[in-house]
Amino acid sequence: VARSEVCGVHSSAVVDAASGEAIVGAASMYNPFKPGKEEGGPNTASGERYDPSVWAAAIKTDLRRKFGGVQFGARPKYALVEAVGKKVIVKINDVGPLRPGRIIDLNERTMRHFDPSLELGVIDDVRVRPLSGDYWVPGPVG
Repeated sequence: VARSEVCGVHSSAVVDAASGEAIVGAASMYNPFKPGKEEGGPNTASGERYDPSVWAAAIKTDLRRKFGGVQFGARPKYALVEAVGKKVIVKINDVGPLRPGRIIDLNERTMRHFDPSLELGVIDDVRVRPLSGDYWVPGPVG
């Protein structure tokens, strides 16, 4: 079982648990809050409410199978996201028809890990790999 924010995760243990080839592309930030929406955010594909304060992301819809489904009420799926010299474990709890070239949409907390000022908007050369197993603790790695 991996630990992250509380005790730290040894990078090699996470890399060993990554299953399959990395998907490389761009990442952007998503925020589905719209004026008039109910408090707590809209539901994600997994059935959870969108929460900008957790370590979560939406994967491109056509990559859903590679990440084990991402279905309403199913166990969460996790991925290792690497960019700009940093790594983080995220819960994949949503899917979406992302813009061409983009493979993942990060929520606000996760995007701030890679781009603290949120000035970049899009991060190129992001590597995303599914993690095997169901019991990861999302957060920074290393």
